[in-house]
Amino acid sequence: MELYYYSKMNKQKQIVYHSLMQGLNELADEIKIPYLEGNELYDVFFQLRLDHPEIFWTSGFKYKHYIDSSNLIFIPEYLFDKNKIKEHQKAMKARVEKLSKPAANDSEWEKEKYVHDFICENVRYDKLKKSYSHEIIGPLGQGVGVCEGIAKAVKVLCDALGVWCIIAICGNNPEKGIKYRHTWNIVKINGKYYHLDATFDNTLGKEETFGSEIRYDYFNLSDKQIFRDHEPVLVSVPKCEDGEHFYYKEKKLSFTKIEDVYKRSLQAAKKGRVLTFHWRGGYLTKEVLKELLEEIERAGREKNKQPQISLNWAQAVLRVEYQELPEGMIRETKVVMEDANEGEREIIGNREKHRKCVESRAKE
Repeated sequence: MELYYYSKMNKQKQIVYHSLMQGLNELADEIKIPYLEGNELYDVFFQLRLDHPEIFWTSGFKYKHYIDSSNLIFIPEYLFDKNKIKEHQKAMKARVEKLSKPAANDSEWEKEKYVHDFICENVRYDKLKKSYSHEIIGPLGQGVGVCEGIAKAVKVLCDALGVWCIIAICGNNPEKGIKYRHTWNIVKINGKYYHLDATFDNTLGKEETFGSEIRYDYFNLSDKQIFRDHEPVLVSVPKCEDGEHFYYKEKKLSFTKIEDVYKRSLQAAKKGRVLTFHWRGGYLTKEVLKELLEEIERAGREKNKQPQISLNWAQAVLRVEYQELPEGMIRETKVVMEDANEGEREIIGNREKHRKCVESRAKE
């Protein structure tokens, strides 16, 4: 396990980092550390817990500084009493060992997918944002988490499986309606770096509107892809320049031709399967989207089925599911605009409304 954020610190911060590590593992009430400014101390504490998400029992602190002293007294704020912490430590260790065992002999890519799928199948987003949902004990112990807790759980499991993994974090942006910081992961698979956002895929796959299969819209993205709907990172991370191993491209579900969309849609309509695909035949403009929808609807008409369509606009991913129609019945196609961040969707009732939505999104 690489101590990524530790490696970016100066010597003074590294000394504080080690002192905090020792004190937190000993469940100390007070930890004597060299003096740092308050914001610097916060950064060390926060980044230590990104390097070591297995330290789940503290999420805040206070500190004391005496005049003319070259030290600070760091006072951890523990989430549980010390006996309870020890119980949770034992339970989390056993839980991680049990979860990692089935994938122990898999390839790096298979291990990554195993961890991703575990999150998407077993963890729900905690909109109440409880304190433990920010730590691994939320996703791994309670089955709930927010982005921070989910990214930490992904790292703990990847660490256990020997997959290089760090946690990336970006700031909020009130002007865009982004209220909170967001965290996700960067993994190194076969020597190359990729973005992995299990939280975004998890929220996409948890909607009741169109089923609950696992989504891979944010599995092995490049920098160019991820920053279409993620803010810039607060601390520098490795560049992710390879876009060739994006999940849908690996699975031959990334199309560049309109006719391929029609052919795969026809297969989905015929076999009653969900089709989720990525469009990479140029920018997904409103004109291109209109063409795609026409081909999807044409495939449905041939099998007397009506498509239900959802769209992850930022990542150009469409999900199509066909429904049987009584003979001769025609219904308007509904398109749902997906918002992966909070899992919210906006239903567009008819094509004209959809065009207006596309136009407004295109201008942003």
